[in-house]
Amino acid sequence: RRVADRVVFMDRGEIVESGTPQRMFENPQTDRLKLFLSQILRGH
Repeated sequence: RRVADRVVFMDRGEIVESGTPQRMFENPQTDRLKLFLSQILRGH
């Protein structure tokens, strides 16, 4: 979260969502990013 000013989330070679790390972690817009975050943040 503290490494980049902007990040992009890609699925199958397509940009699905982009924004600041804070916005993407705190307010993901797409179901695909929400699912991804729920899987990687499980237990944290």
